[in-house]
Amino acid sequence: MTTHVTIIGAGLGGLTLARVLHVHGIPATVYEAEASPLARAQGGMLDIHEDNGQPALQDAGLMDEFRALILEGREATRILTPDGAVLFDDDSERGRPEVLRGELRQILLDSLPAGTVQWGHKVSRVRALGEGRHEVTFADGTTVATGLLVGADGAWSRVRPLLSGAVPAYTGTSFVETYLYDAETRHAATAKAVGGGSLAVLAPGKGIQAHRENGGTLHTYVALTRPQDWFAAIDFTDSAGAAARIAAEFAGWAPELTALITDGETAPVLRILNALPAEHRWDRVPGVTLLGDAAHLAAPNGEGANLAMYDGAELGKAIAAHPDDIETALYEYEQALFPRSAEAARDGEALHEMLYGDNAPQGLIDMFTGHE
Repeated sequence: MTTHVTIIGAGLGGLTLARVLHVHGIPATVYEAEASPLARAQGGMLDIHEDNGQPALQDAGLMDEFRALILEGREATRILTPDGAVLFDDDSERGRPEVLRGELRQILLDSLPAGTVQWGHKVSRVRALGEGRHEVTFADGTTVATGLLVGADGAWSRVRPLLSGAVPAYTGTSFVETYLYDAETRHAATAKAVGGGSLAVLAPGKGIQAHRENGGTLHTYVALTRPQDWFAAIDFTDSAGAAARIAAEFAGWAPELTALITDGETAPVLRILNALPAEHRWDRVPGVTLLGDAAHLAAPNGEGANLAMYDGAELGKAIAAHPDDIETALYEYEQALFPRSAEAARDGEALHEMLYGDNAPQGLIDMFTGHE
């Protein structure tokens, strides 16, 4: 029978793996650097796809809980010109219901036995012990040895170097994240511009993308294709100054749109977008594998969280199918993972060109209207 599974990282992928293993009666422990589930905000909306995210939740036995989280009407999509004119407006459903990432993570946490997630365990070192076993050392000096180690620890995975020398590289574009609250009352013109779901206002090399979350919360990602040193020259500890500097890149755009930057009620947060090579893969190393961003970090394309959950579910099922032959389970999992993640990464690159390339926003409109 399989050994106890050690998972590094309590994101959606690691938790889905732990849950699917639990469904099959296989014990696992998840080690997470954060001190608690509430240590930081968990990001905004996720559209959960019919071909990967939803099947993963089905495998985890959590579809009813998932359906209870869905925010109706958030699949609506609106594309405006910089002066606020409507280019595209569609409120139809596309089989990708929207939920809040934090709430989705919570149903996964709630589905696991007490003690499965060990909080406050930041990994400082991982080393091979031989014969497929590995030792994980945490920042507090404690260690754990395991016969099956899974790196679900994101972009800067501490587990990845056991398998691959690949390091994420800057994509050339970064996001600046802002929030408006109680928008219907306090930011009525902006709330009207965003509409009931998502908003995209795009031009070559930049864009303002916003999403309506619970109630009147508007969550914005401002995209700029600029070198990293351009962003490094901005003092993000000066919230007003940073917002003004970012907004200056959108001079002449409609004020109800630039208000998503200048009127933000939280400090603007820089999100540098990095990616692994689209074809990232590794040779089979006994006793260890990766999932999610640790395996295939890519430019955001709506697939990251879905793929991470799907990876977790597929790995869990492979382990359950080969409880006495873990290497076969890991081999089969990875042979399906590599082409799947490479295709998604290439799609992400194509989407970013569509969003911020020379033909923006027409390429995105053509995608929605079927004129690709």
